Amino acid sequence: MSDHAPRNRTPGEEAAGLPGAPERAESRLRRAGIDPDRLSILHLGLPADAWRPPYPQWARRMAAGLLLWLALFGLERAGLALPGWAAAVAALATGVLLLQGACQAFVSGSGRLAARLRWDHYVAGTAAEILATVPELVAIAFVVGVSPAAAFTLALITIYLNTLVFSLYSYFLPKDAHGKYLMPRPITEAGTQLLIAGAAMGLILGLVMLTLSAGDHAKDHFAIHDLALVGGLLLAIFAVYVVKLVREYAREESEVRAALDLSEAEVAQRRELVYAGVEASPLPVIGWLLAAGVAGAFIGGERVAAFAEVALGELGLNPLLTALILAGFAGMSEYVILYQAHRKGEYGIALANAFGGITQVMFLVVPATLLAIAAFQGWTGAAHPDLPLGFGLSNIFLLLFLFPTCFVLLELLEEDHTLGILDTTIMTAIVALLILVLVTYGATSTPGG
Repeated sequence: MSDHAPRNRTPGEEAAGLPGAPERAESRLRRAGIDPDRLSILHLGLPADAWRPPYPQWARRMAAGLLLWLALFGLERAGLALPGWAAAVAALATGVLLLQGACQAFVSGSGRLAARLRWDHYVAGTAAEILATVPELVAIAFVVGVSPAAAFTLALITIYLNTLVFSLYSYFLPKDAHGKYLMPRPITEAGTQLLIAGAAMGLILGLVMLTLSAGDHAKDHFAIHDLALVGGLLLAIFAVYVVKLVREYAREESEVRAALDLSEAEVAQRRELVYAGVEASPLPVIGWLLAAGVAGAFIGGERVAAFAEVALGELGLNPLLTALILAGFAGMSEYVILYQAHRKGEYGIALANAFGGITQVMFLVVPATLLAIAAFQGWTGAAHPDLPLGFGLSNIFLLLFLFPTCFVLLELLEEDHTLGILDTTIMTAIVALLILVLVTYGATSTPGG
């Protein structure tokens, strides 16, 4: 590679991991069957020329959340009770700040660990994306103890909101001459398979629930083993997806190295580019970051559950509206990650994160929620008024609408392109229709369904 003059490249091309590459590099990749426009390498940390504040933003968010939590705790100990609406707003604000800080702490800690162990970019990116969902999982686990119905709705409604975010974001991405912005091939290949699986699972469960609830069948709710079985199946699909994704990225990376005939030094330099913006950290610092993420997730999750308790009890909101409010704020941490990747010019990574917000919630957050509800119902919460989860209108709508949502998204992405104005309008209309149907009819269903 090094015997030819480099060409000037845009930041998007540098994100492919080939800055300073010779003019003929792209043609060599194309001859090997590799589309250089679809190569995308995650660059962890901030760009070298970015302003670095004395304290990272996540630490300031977490500090603000902790101060607010301590202030509210002090008021409670002093016997000063806030009005219901003020207590709900304060609990939600505290929870959101702490969960956002925890999410960023996990991402920062995983990035520094990956830099220390010199993982390839696809392993580091996959680990960071999974760890970033830990605060959301912890928050939902706390909400399960307050209202299993709200937790179930929260997990599913987040899929539709993330679909809307993906549709809107992909529309505003810079397009090529054909009006497209291609995602990395491993994402589109494995991701579209997950969309098919999600559509099928939603349709099967929704139709079964609809059929049983329409007749006089004694089966009108989810038993513990039902929740465990569905959750286990979804998690199995997610595990296979992660393995396939990492293997596809590894195969693509080896093909790039072979096509460009990279030396060992050039391979090492290519890997170093991934961690150029990451500070070298000893293991105790990495451990402290991950511990801060765990602490923030647990305190923030407890505060989110406190908001749900006040909203459902003192304010009299139903589980559906409570879940809609929570879903709007719970996804902010993922939106922050998306924004940071976009700001660095890593549009492919940002788009992959937005797409992962759909598939990861569907096959990681939803099954974790089902298993948490099963455990709660089996151990301590059998007498909870939300349990067992019934085959009510809201639950049927939430599952049945997965089919048209995933199917339409799959059809719009069948040529591996991002969404145009018409595509975005279609997806927005579908999500808006779902929310309208849920608010109009689903909110009147019985507890647990």
